[in-house]
Amino acid sequence: MLLTYFSLIISFILQVSPIVINDSSRDLTKYEYLIVDADSKSNISDVLNSDQFSLIENKSINFGINNDLVWLKYDVINNTDIESKYLFINNPSLDSLDLFVVENGQVINHYLGGRLQDFDLKPLKSKSIIFKIDLPKGDPVSLYLRVNSVNKKIITSTITDLDHVEEIINTENILFGIFSGVIIGLFFYNLFLFFSVKDKLYLIYVIHTMLVWFAQSSILGFTQELIWPDSVWLNLRSGVIFSSLVSMVGIWFLRVFLLTKQFIPKVDKGFYFIYLVYGFILLNAFFFSITVSYQTLLVTQSIVVIFVLYTALLILKKGYGPARFYLLAWSVFMIGIFLFVLSEMGLIPTNNFTAYIMPLGSALEVILLSFALADKINILKKEKEEEQAERLRVLGENEKLIREQNIVLEEKVKIRTDELELALRNLQNTQSQLVNQEKMASLGQLTAGIAHEINNPINFVSSNITPLKRDIKDIMEIIEFYRTRGALEFTPDTKKEAKQLEEDLELDYVLDEVEQLLKGMDDGARRTVEIVKGLRIFSRVDEQDVKKVDLHDGINSTIILLNSTMPSKIRIEREFGELPMVECLAGKINQVFMNIINNSVHALSDHIDSIKDPKITIRTKAAGDHVRIEIEDNGPGMPEHVKNKIFEPFFTTKAVGKGTGLGLSIVYSIIENHKGTLDVETEEGQGTTFIITLPVYQSTQRYEQ
Repeated sequence: MLLTYFSLIISFILQVSPIVINDSSRDLTKYEYLIVDADSKSNISDVLNSDQFSLIENKSINFGINNDLVWLKYDVINNTDIESKYLFINNPSLDSLDLFVVENGQVINHYLGGRLQDFDLKPLKSKSIIFKIDLPKGDPVSLYLRVNSVNKKIITSTITDLDHVEEIINTENILFGIFSGVIIGLFFYNLFLFFSVKDKLYLIYVIHTMLVWFAQSSILGFTQELIWPDSVWLNLRSGVIFSSLVSMVGIWFLRVFLLTKQFIPKVDKGFYFIYLVYGFILLNAFFFSITVSYQTLLVTQSIVVIFVLYTALLILKKGYGPARFYLLAWSVFMIGIFLFVLSEMGLIPTNNFTAYIMPLGSALEVILLSFALADKINILKKEKEEEQAERLRVLGENEKLIREQNIVLEEKVKIRTDELELALRNLQNTQSQLVNQEKMASLGQLTAGIAHEINNPINFVSSNITPLKRDIKDIMEIIEFYRTRGALEFTPDTKKEAKQLEEDLELDYVLDEVEQLLKGMDDGARRTVEIVKGLRIFSRVDEQDVKKVDLHDGINSTIILLNSTMPSKIRIEREFGELPMVECLAGKINQVFMNIINNSVHALSDHIDSIKDPKITIRTKAAGDHVRIEIEDNGPGMPEHVKNKIFEPFFTTKAVGKGTGLGLSIVYSIIENHKGTLDVETEEGQGTTFIITLPVYQSTQRYEQ
């Protein structure tokens, strides 16, 4: 204790009283400093007894951006019970620091620090420069801090405990997290807009936003902590590189956003000189002096912010609206740059405000620039609306001109219409002739079917008449013989004679033959009746009025008439439901059934060998006041382009000479005249289904085709 008091008395006489540490944290605002030329070598032994130190109290000093070595001396006394303390340096951009703890003129501890220090060797994993030092309790010691850095040398030191250091680090991390959150949000939002609208201005903004984050993170030291902790080369140069790049992209954004080349082409050329200066800064930082690059960057930034402000004012003066938001954003950023540069140059004191003014200004700038982009979108939208209004006006004038021209054209159209009406009448006559030809073709087919079907049973009957009479006569002779002789004179000889007669006449065979002949005649007669009945039901030639008809009779008669032309492999399946009597023109509806079923038969016949079980299924059912008839085949179906044309007149897929192309067109017309519908469902390789719907009752009494 006596030695402590003696040291205090000596310090008082020399007017350099030590800093007493009584609590958990103490700012080292009073210290001595010594600047040594970088070319001269100096170590701790050279400066221990130096009388060239200058005293500073209650303020920090900027030792400039140069290659000089700076020695700082702190006299402290630790009066707390905790010997392990933390020396916190608030400038993370210092390159290399040596801390010597000296007691009674002897170095008792030596510590290394700075951004070039191996990140894993730091006492705390942080971008900040922190020394963990041991201070003896109650004894005065001197802390000699050797600072070697190409960056700004602004040093503010604090001796504190671990809790306070972690509190400082957490506060910085929170502020940096807020800054990063703003930047990341704007980055992805505008990146999404770029992919949506494909405007390169958004891509430039996204690049600018990303570089703002890298520039500010490098200045604050967070890139060393998060991205490249062990890269000495990047730790030395990242601040200069990204600050230059963000300025270059910012100027690019300005030129595109404010259309400087269009509004102020002469001033716009000045930006090319600025690009050259930033190119020099980058080239120098990569290969030569980082100190010169940093000094040039600070001067250039000061000039550029004024030049950009002048450019934006010129654009605004020319009446370009988006320049307003840009001026606001750039003014905020300009204030941040000026305060930062002034603090870097040592013209204003360095504190937490000036240390974080650049990240704050950058964040506000990118936010306001985002608003500027949104404002420009609104302006472009308004211009587009005005352009559309102008187009509508021009369209209105064109419409007026068209109306005037229509008056002239109507006269010409009237003349041409008369010519077309004449041509139409001729076409209608031709169509009627073709329709009649189609009817005659159907009638010819009908007649051939009738002739074929009636001829067979008639021949069958006529050819069986003569043998039938002969056999009946022989049978009657035997019967008569048995009748006259058997009852009276049957003797063994007679019986033998009768037996011989039966054998001679083949009585058993004759009886079987008679039965078969009679059966054949009966079948032939019935088939003749059915054919005649079917013909009468199908044709209905004498019926031209709407009458109630059983549609099942019409379908059955159609099938009977088509039997002769239908291959035997084709099966007809009837799935008939309960149908009411339907009011219609029976002959016309039967013609519909004939044409559709005949088409199905042709479709199956053309592919009879490739279809396993060719069949036509006919379904009927009632649906309220309508009936529904479905005619389905399992044939090859139709492609879409054929399906779309099958109801058109003269369209056919048959070979030349085998079809007129009017069958389905006539069918469609008949169904339409009956106020029904005709639909087709088909798919290539999946068969075809025609669906007919007819009303049960007709509102008129007569229909003409």
